[in-house]
Amino acid sequence: MRKVCILLILFAFQNNYSQELFVVTDPASNIPANTVSIRLSQSLFKEKIISGYNYHLMPELTYGLNKNLMFRGSVFVSNSSNQLVTEGGSLYTKYRFYSTDDINSHFRLAAFGRYSFNNADIHQEQIEIMGHNTGFETGFVATKLIKKVAISSSISFEKAFDNKPNYPFPDDLGDNATNYTLSFGKLMYPKKYTNFKQTNINLMVEFVGQTINQDGKSYLDVVPAIQFIINSQARIDLAYRQELLSSMLRTAPNGFYFNLEYNFFNAFK
Repeated sequence: MRKVCILLILFAFQNNYSQELFVVTDPASNIPANTVSIRLSQSLFKEKIISGYNYHLMPELTYGLNKNLMFRGSVFVSNSSNQLVTEGGSLYTKYRFYSTDDINSHFRLAAFGRYSFNNADIHQEQIEIMGHNTGFETGFVATKLIKKVAISSSISFEKAFDNKPNYPFPDDLGDNATNYTLSFGKLMYPKKYTNFKQTNINLMVEFVGQTINQDGKSYLDVVPAIQFIINSQARIDLAYRQELLSSMLRTAPNGFYFNLEYNFFNAFK
């Protein structure tokens, strides 16, 4: 009976949620209850002001407490000093407070919050607590799934603090911002499910933007991606981020993402 339940969870996870697993944003849906997810997120971005590339490595551990509440811890590692250095980390939580389900669709609303700490130098106007700034972010996300297409959008408030111990936040920069995202994902393969071991191939595009609240400076990026879900447990993301417009200083806006993830269902039973 236990094996049957696990198989049903795996199939439901593949069939209903795979095209919601976006690369740079989180949907309103959570990972299944009692599931542990390990992710290795990597990014390689081209520097604009100096020659070279900015590499970030972010190991992440996520736990689904129940269907409505999940937690995540992340560690930030970068090559900013010409060697891999651990610069900080973050804690994230998301609570799904509204859900409706139909036969071929569902709708979710969730609130989320994140706190990050970072000891790296502050070198741009963009506020980014995932790898650059100490601070917090809080907001809401809505996700709609219609058959094989997922649409997700979020809005959040982000606040930056000093990167202690050596880098106070500059007085001439805005220290808080409004973030907004719009993401689309479509399941391309398989055309029809026959078992949970089928590999999923998802295509997606995400729009990610920010406006500094004090001075109105902003940016908007597009992130096209391809994603593979293997055996309903392993995930591979490959994406490219391109700046569409910007009125703020950003030292490395364009580059690649390569993420690896593995889920352990029914982890503590």
